[in-house]
Amino acid sequence: MAYERLIAEQFAIGLGSAGTRVAKQRSRSSIPDWSPEAPLLPDLFYEFGNAPLAFQMGVPAQDAFPFKLWSRILTRETRRAAAAPVTYPDPRGDPELRKEVAAYLGLARGVRCNPSQVLITGGFSGALGLAIRGLQLGKMGAWIEDPGFPLTRTALGLAGMAVTAVPVDAEGLDVAAGVQTAAGAKLAVVTPGQQAPLGMTMSLPRRLTLLAWARRNDTWIIEDDYLSELQLKGRAAPALASLDHGGRVLHIGSFSKTISPALRLGFMVVPPELSRRFAELAASLAPAPAAGMQRAVAEFLRDGHYLRHLRRMKRLYAARREILLRCLGEMAPDSIKVQATAGLAVVVLLPKSASDVDIASRALEFGLAPRPMSAWCMQPPRQQGLLLCVTNLNERRLPADCRRLLELAR
Repeated sequence: MAYERLIAEQFAIGLGSAGTRVAKQRSRSSIPDWSPEAPLLPDLFYEFGNAPLAFQMGVPAQDAFPFKLWSRILTRETRRAAAAPVTYPDPRGDPELRKEVAAYLGLARGVRCNPSQVLITGGFSGALGLAIRGLQLGKMGAWIEDPGFPLTRTALGLAGMAVTAVPVDAEGLDVAAGVQTAAGAKLAVVTPGQQAPLGMTMSLPRRLTLLAWARRNDTWIIEDDYLSELQLKGRAAPALASLDHGGRVLHIGSFSKTISPALRLGFMVVPPELSRRFAELAASLAPAPAAGMQRAVAEFLRDGHYLRHLRRMKRLYAARREILLRCLGEMAPDSIKVQATAGLAVVVLLPKSASDVDIASRALEFGLAPRPMSAWCMQPPRQQGLLLCVTNLNERRLPADCRRLLELAR
């Protein structure tokens, strides 16, 4: 046994009748000393796995989620998943969840689709990765909004695409400016429901112009349906995909801002003619996440809990935004401008001489997590400002938090 183990671990060589010989000494590479990892995407995430701080972007309210109901549903579905047959789940996503997502999109977003067009993904990032692979655009050009979501810009760049920043105005993405700057682009990534981060809704004429451009030039549109469910005033405009009659739009949504980013659950709706290709791509490279979690979300949607939760959150976030605006309005000096967006963020515009990255970094020392607006911009001069999310505010501490933040800004 000792000889067999020495030979198996390549310390010795068995030569049959010629005997057993000690192997030539292998070079042993030493394991380098561990050092703390550099922060990952520091302009977006301050730290992973911790409770959200005041003003932190991208996370729903922790104090208003129906944890007891969700725990009961999750426990039941986890038990069922443990007792289910040991086999591979559908890589496109649980059939019940895909059915519920299709029904929800038809009701809330005006998107007519069948479950075969829906894929369940690992959040928005997983859907974006599938879209980039599935469209097979190689190193072609892509439009993104300026300012726009930094993660989208990073993902397209890592895929080797030539990224062009297209400005936004009160009507959303400026299609004419995109054509003038990069007419040969084969992809546009937009947030038409609520522009990230400024919050305006893309106007109907601008939507029709964008769709006409896509049909005319055989290009694709990825619709990031950012915060569409959480329109705080009035009814949300239908999704861009609801107007698409040429099969040029891939619609992406997630449950990160409405249920929890810890789920890592998103969804994508593809045109019918692409559903087979994307299904094979998901099966081969990016199958849907844990089936038990998917079934819990399906029940949450099917029993009406999701829509009721959204209605409660809209009222809560609207109230918290008003409180934050009032607090900042009473304290902010003339050199600092405060403006509300249609989304979940309040924008604090800073003088050009300020550094929003430096201010945001120093704010972390006081338990505050505003995000620097300059990180969302590509074209100079980058607007200096802070994005303050309204979801996780403590009303008793808010005056002190606002005062501290404005002192740092000064």
